[in-house]
Amino acid sequence: MSCFYGPATYRRPVYPAMGDRPGAQWDMHRVLVLNATYEPLNTVSLPRAVALLLADKAEIVEAAEARLRSQHIILPVPLVIRLVTYVRIPRKLPLAVTRRGVLNRDGYSCQYCGRSLPSAELTLDHVLPRCRGGKTTWENVVASCKSCNHRKGDRTPVEARMRLRRQPFRPRYLALAVVDLPSAWKKYL
Repeated sequence: MSCFYGPATYRRPVYPAMGDRPGAQWDMHRVLVLNATYEPLNTVSLPRAVALLLADKAEIVEAAEARLRSQHIILPVPLVIRLVTYVRIPRKLPLAVTRRGVLNRDGYSCQYCGRSLPSAELTLDHVLPRCRGGKTTWENVVASCKSCNHRKGDRTPVEARMRLRRQPFRPRYLALAVVDLPSAWKKYL
């Protein structure tokens, strides 16, 4: 009798209460990262925040009442961490045009009809269509609901008789876009 568990007999354990694997519920938990000067830098996942804490590269500023436990350590669940050393942020870097950035700049609202919608119901629209030589730049891309984007099609807003609520522009910086902002973060943003 063999003790080998081959592909036919081995089944991966399933954890239905927590998703696909143990700890999966913490993958969506985000932690605010502050510079050494308490300036907000970014958000990271909980595992990344714990790695920074264990490497002594960061310290906990705000924590939840829940605890993370391992065989040798018990840590409070971090909500806000601060880097121990100052990270210089280059201010002259160009911001890449991303879906999240455009939606954040436009306030998650359609720039044609003005409706505020969740990100799943918004699309990106090129003011000058790409088929006519329009580029994907901050000045040519706006957030649009699906019906307005479909109505505009491959025409310019003037040709489609649609008016932009606000001219698209290149932002100087992008704020952190979090739908439900945790209360522990508010004093740092």
